[in-house]
Amino acid sequence: MMVVVISNGPPRLRGRLAAWLVEVRAGVYVGNYSARTREMIWAQVEAGIDGGDGVMIWKAATDQGYDFATIGRNRRMPADFGGLKLVSFFPQGHSKP
Repeated sequence: MMVVVISNGPPRLRGRLAAWLVEVRAGVYVGNYSARTREMIWAQVEAGIDGGDGVMIWKAATDQGYDFATIGRNRRMPADFGGLKLVSFFPQGHSKP
């Protein structure tokens, strides 16, 4: 199982995602694919996100049971804390390095 959430993404990316995944709400896509297909879909997000931002969450063999990746300008960034992948926040007005 995987979930992709896109904010401020261009229409061509949203259409591309809709070809592979079900859009259950505006910008929220779900599906169930192999790791290889999931990586291909994420490559499409990386190539087409332009000025938007996105996150992909998928089931994984970790202590948490899932993993995730982010892209774009967002205050939330993945951070590893002793093997747990959590989210850290940048201060208001601060953008990603």
